[in-house]
Parts: sequence; C-alpha cells; structure tokens
Amino acid sequence: MKKLIGILVALVLAIVAWWFSGPYLTVHGLSKAIEQRDTAKLERYVDFPRVRSSLRAQLNDYMVRQAGPDVATSPFGALLYGLGDRIGGAAVDSLVTPTGIGAMLQGHVLWKRGRNELQGGDAFGPTEPARPLKNAEHHFEALDRFVIDVDRGPGEPPLKVVLEPQGLRWKVVDLQLGMSGSP
Repeated sequence: MKKLIGILVALVLAIVAWWFSGPYLTVHGLSKAIEQRDTAKLERYVDFPRVRSSLRAQLNDYMVRQAGPDVATSPFGALLYGLGDRIGGAAVDSLVTPTGIGAMLQGHVLWKRGRNELQGGDAFGPTEPARPLKNAEHHFEALDRFVIDVDRGPGEPPLKVVLEPQGLRWKVVDLQLGMSGSP
C-alpha cells in the first residue's frame, strides 16, 4: 500500500512538473528557432491560424477606433473600413505564416548587415542573431495561460505573447500588440 501511494505521489509530482515546465521549454525552443531562423521549427511552437485571427481582430478594432464614431457610422466610412479590412487582413495573412516570418528574419539579417552588426567584426561573418525574447518577462496568468512580455523600447507598450496548451505542447496562440485605441 505504501509503494502504491509513493508511486501515485511521484506520478502526480511528475505531471505537475511537466505542466509548469512546458511553457518555459516552449519559450526556449521559440527563442532558438528565431535565433537559428528555422521556420520549420518555429511552426512547432506557433498556432499560426489563431495568431492571424487575433491580429486581424486587433487591426480591425484599431482602425475603427482611429476612424472615430462619425466616420465609422457613415456609408463612406463603411466603404473605407471594408477596404482597410481587406488590405490589412491580406497583409496579416501573408506575414503571419512560416514563410512570412522567414522573410522578416531575412530582413533582420539584411538590416543587421547594413548596420555592420556582425559577429567578430568580420565583413563576411554572420550577423548577430535575433533575440527578441532575451530580456522578456514571463508569468502564468492562469493554469492554462502563460504570458511573455517583450519590451519593445521606451514609450512603447510591451508585446504580449500568449501561450496555451494544445495537446501535450504549449503553443503561441496570441500576440497582443497593445495598439492605442484613442484617435
């Protein structure tokens, strides 16, 4: 009987340790995938359809708030909003994919090379890797919601990266840009 209780306690502790270490392992894997510019590995850690949906909703909300109540309720405003929704949605749909993220990471390489931010100062050497999660803060908001706050610089609200469990893995399901809603 004591062995059975010991085994059950060990099993419960292992499950709890696995649950609470999952987001940290995901953050580590996500950081490595970004540093190595490995979009296939990045796909393992990001639920792209949910992230695209969230970003489209944030962009639409931002556009409506910026337009103000007078423009948003007029027929011309509705036409402009529809056009903006199509253009913004297409941009989000093309950028928030493994290929789009890969292109942005390649743009990061060109930017770093242009600014001469190279490893060892060698003109033909590799660029400094992207490390957006290096100084990020993270915490559990709930048992099934983990948030990473990425500092975007002075005067900018932090980018919130939200992870939730999907099956046996934790994945990025939302990017909260913190866009100001006041016109």
